[in-house]
Amino acid sequence: MTKTSQELALMAESGRLLAAVFALLDRTTLVGRSTLAINDMVERFITDDLAARPASKGQYGFAFVLNSSINEVVCHGIPSARDVLKEGDIVNFDITLEKNGYLVDSSKTYCVGAVNTAAKRLVEATYDAMWQGIRAVRPGARLGDIGFAIERHAKRCGYAVVRDYCGHGIGREMHEAPQVMHFGKPNTGLVLREGMVFTIEPMLNRGKRHVRTEDDGWTVVTEDGSLSAQFEHTVAVTAKGVKVLTLRADEKR
Repeated sequence: MTKTSQELALMAESGRLLAAVFALLDRTTLVGRSTLAINDMVERFITDDLAARPASKGQYGFAFVLNSSINEVVCHGIPSARDVLKEGDIVNFDITLEKNGYLVDSSKTYCVGAVNTAAKRLVEATYDAMWQGIRAVRPGARLGDIGFAIERHAKRCGYAVVRDYCGHGIGREMHEAPQVMHFGKPNTGLVLREGMVFTIEPMLNRGKRHVRTEDDGWTVVTEDGSLSAQFEHTVAVTAKGVKVLTLRADEKR
């Protein structure tokens, strides 16, 4: 589960490239665009501009380079020409990129134009919950510390943490050990060691935590129809604490 310094350097380069993909999305006008058009734009940017591979395409039979999850969609939303983003939506784009044989994974929930206060608060709380989990990472800490920090923040804000999906180790493969739950008890679970690399990717619901998968076999939605948001970074355990490999230029955490 641990990576060498050389492997970490390669993953940091993959992370830098993936951060550039989100910088592209940051400067893209989302209102009026279909999620399929955004998928195609991202694919061209990754392959042509970054000379990298969009690692989600073909993974487990998935045909696209990103997941696009709108409003009550929790995760694994499928890009479609019919899904045109409109003012007031929130949408999560989840993207995995591979360069030089190493993968990184990140996601961000965007507010499309002007959104209502309830949606904005959910998005902000989810982002902060992810960072609460990241700040718990250091050698000698335990996986339960990460989940506890995330769930504590979510509950304080009045939101529910989805328990059906979790973070994961990542490197040469998309999903490696360990599994990283977004709920838990402090001082429980696997002890973190320098060189471990994994994702932290909490999903928070405005309503209850329960979800269901739609008939397409991919799209996961909140069972009660409430809004859901997600953020994700790939992180490495360092001698002094944690390094966010997919950190974006606008983030100063």
